[in-house]
Amino acid sequence: MSAARSPMSGARAARFAGAMDKILVLAATGKTGRRVASRLRAQGRRVRSASRSSEVRFDWTDPDTWERAVDGAQAAYVVAPDDPGPIKPFVDLAVTSGVRRLVLLSGRGLEHAAPDFAQGMAAAEQAVRGSGAEWTILRPNQFNQNFDEDLWHAPLRSGRLALPIGETPEPFIDVDDVAATATAALTHDGHAGRLYELSGPESLTFGETVATMAQAAGRPIDFVELTPEAYRAELLAEGAPEEVADALNAMFALHRAGHTTEPTDDVRQVLGRPPATFEDYAVRTAASGTWSL
Repeated sequence: MSAARSPMSGARAARFAGAMDKILVLAATGKTGRRVASRLRAQGRRVRSASRSSEVRFDWTDPDTWERAVDGAQAAYVVAPDDPGPIKPFVDLAVTSGVRRLVLLSGRGLEHAAPDFAQGMAAAEQAVRGSGAEWTILRPNQFNQNFDEDLWHAPLRSGRLALPIGETPEPFIDVDDVAATATAALTHDGHAGRLYELSGPESLTFGETVATMAQAAGRPIDFVELTPEAYRAELLAEGAPEEVADALNAMFALHRAGHTTEPTDDVRQVLGRPPATFEDYAVRTAASGTWSL
């Protein structure tokens, strides 16, 4: 049902507010998407998982895959692509097709980002705000799981994590808390028009997180401070594309500016409990052997 059509009947609105007919989860194989889909299914919700490798194929670069993804869905969890171009056309199609609730994953500090950084997130925020649907925006800090699922996993296993961040702290957040917040916003009323800045309970420097993970893993792991220029050179030498190296440097420039250092209380506001600590994450994750030699 599009935004221009008549309001939902009382019975249909009650069903929407309660069980939802179907919830679309984009990036369903990613860090947040697969956890959101799992939580929704555990609640008995009807979930359509969509990604380039899911049963329901979704590709931001292929608009022919969009209609099947949104068909019959009343709510959607959206993870924006890097390219801002397809976002508004997709959101418009989703709302026209009947999606009435949009929960968007964005990033904390986005309003302070350089104009050429995180353009996809910025375009997605603008698109959902102007969509005519109920919207909720989630802006989390860096994920704990960046240390074991991608990004910094290989350097940690090698015993050396080198970054251009200095002593600027970060209240890292567990992805499970992000997924729980997204699930609540998708399935319960009271979150429309809200922007939640999601963080862990305490701010730690990268050096402190590495020390915590090393202790939990029972092996030495060094943190090394780099200049932005040296960091870019290391990334390129490892085979990273220039655009990836530039984007990561822009991300660290944003963090060094101190816009994302303070913990927030938004996880507690939504979930009624505090977010997980980094130490809990490190102990739990180290037990799997992920940082062992």
